[in-house]
Amino acid sequence: MMAPITDNAGNTGDASTARASLEALRAEIAKAVVGQDPAVTGLVVALLCRGHVLLEGVPGVAKTLLVRALASALELDTKRVQFTPDLMPSDITGSLVYDARTAEFSFQPGPVFTNLLLADEINRTPPKTQSSLLEAMEERQVTVDGTPRPLPEPFLVAATQNPVEYEGTYPLPEAQLDRFLLKLTIPLPSRQDEIDVLTRHADGFNPRDLRAAGVRPVAGPADLEAARAAVAKTTVSPEITAYVVDICRATRESPSLTLGASPRGATALLATARAWAWLTGRDYVIPDDVKALALPTLRHRVQLRPEAEMEGVTTDSVVNAILSHVPVPR
Repeated sequence: MMAPITDNAGNTGDASTARASLEALRAEIAKAVVGQDPAVTGLVVALLCRGHVLLEGVPGVAKTLLVRALASALELDTKRVQFTPDLMPSDITGSLVYDARTAEFSFQPGPVFTNLLLADEINRTPPKTQSSLLEAMEERQVTVDGTPRPLPEPFLVAATQNPVEYEGTYPLPEAQLDRFLLKLTIPLPSRQDEIDVLTRHADGFNPRDLRAAGVRPVAGPADLEAARAAVAKTTVSPEITAYVVDICRATRESPSLTLGASPRGATALLATARAWAWLTGRDYVIPDDVKALALPTLRHRVQLRPEAEMEGVTTDSVVNAILSHVPVPR
């Protein structure tokens, strides 16, 4: 869980204002979503790193509501796509449409042309349609009929999915999983959190009307840019860089894994650790920052051996074991 944002490094000006705005962003989301602080923090980190987020959890744990609340608390354009088995790639990216009046084809943008795209239940559509997001997520552009078309900035894909053991789902391919900066697991709420949820509903809370719940825009593109500039100035020592590399190389050597984290995974871990350091009020990265983001950054980039999976081993347990064995720099 992210600590309250304070300016321990003594930063002033736009960076401090941006940090305060992001703290307010978390508070606004909490008006609609109860007890999901780690997921909220992950979404904020992804915004700072220009990354994308995959939210996984059983139905009914507020995955969609969480992203909708984030969109309501940001002054950004947002669109939602409900992924279904019959959804086509052009339904997401857009297509050329013939105009009889001009006798010409014109491009009709799809919902991907937005700042925040909510890809709801992304694993309920076949791989062909899932792959339509690959270029958008990596290159931040869409190519239709040979013409590349840039996407707005900022651009973030927040995708939700149910666990693959549930019926009617299509597991995301490794190439697509690797495009997500973070994979956040949304657990079932604690007893007290569930009581709070029911109390809100008994008092008239309507998850389809977030404005009535009091969720208001508290941050915008200018705040994000100022925050990103501050994160880019966060110091990373050679020892921390080596620590990140050692962790990722250890995943490639683990006997429990058939696939370890790639250099892209190491780059992602370094980026998220810098964002976390800045959010917690420091202008330098420490090993604890790396440890805090290792699970959400790496869990979807590694693959278990079948025999390990049959023995009940999970990717989280493997990553945690690696963190406990890799020497920590002083």
